[in-house]
Amino acid sequence: MGPAMSGSWKVTLPCRRADAEALGDDIPAFAILDAPPTLVTSEIDEDADQWQLDAYFSDKPSTADLAALVSLVPGATIKGAQIEQLDDADWVTISQSGIEPVTSGRFYVHTDSNRGTPPPGAVIYRIDAGRAFGTGTHETTSGCLAMLDRMASRGERYRDIADIGTGTGLLAFAALELWPRARATASDIDPVSIEVTVDNAALNAVPLGRRPGTLACCVATGTNHALIRSRAPYDLVIANILAGPLIALAPDLAAITAPGGTVILAG
Repeated sequence: MGPAMSGSWKVTLPCRRADAEALGDDIPAFAILDAPPTLVTSEIDEDADQWQLDAYFSDKPSTADLAALVSLVPGATIKGAQIEQLDDADWVTISQSGIEPVTSGRFYVHTDSNRGTPPPGAVIYRIDAGRAFGTGTHETTSGCLAMLDRMASRGERYRDIADIGTGTGLLAFAALELWPRARATASDIDPVSIEVTVDNAALNAVPLGRRPGTLACCVATGTNHALIRSRAPYDLVIANILAGPLIALAPDLAAITAPGGTVILAG
């Protein structure tokens, strides 16, 4: 993690739980921004459905930045946003301190700034919030972790695994942990996600490579990559992305799945 950043900024908006849960994946409103903020949501009052969205910017947010942010929360306005400067503060650390560790099945996922106390015997991953989706806090990700754990507990075995739209690499890491002799492939349409996955693999001692027991990564649009095609068919395919792309990719995902194979979808 980098040094403290003088002049970073925090913008706070009130929201509801539904608004918070809708923020887990890629956000089109931020596609036009040079430096998208780090977002953290927190519950203020469960009974009143009061939540809070905090956005951490490395520089003073412009009007366009604020407009992109308020577009995420129905009814929000720029005038209603609370804006404050965080002098001499590491804004990434501050933002991550609000992300609680997640326990899902045998897996325990935490950020560097909030390690918590893992349950005895847990498989532990450090996944920091940042440039890619998949810290485990979103219900789609934790649900996939729970399903993978359940499948392994039932004694199911897989030799060829693909994680399409891997984000941070977390689900691919978990699958390789559960089936350590498998050939695992992780892909994402976003090159940044693959950079993050490679970094996270090093951080969590996940071996990279193309032999059984290692993870191979590639930047790919859907399943359109030579690495993905050459390793097909897969007896386990995971895709935790948005619902729209899942629908569009359904024929391609089916095409790379072995007869009788398993597909885990979330989005």
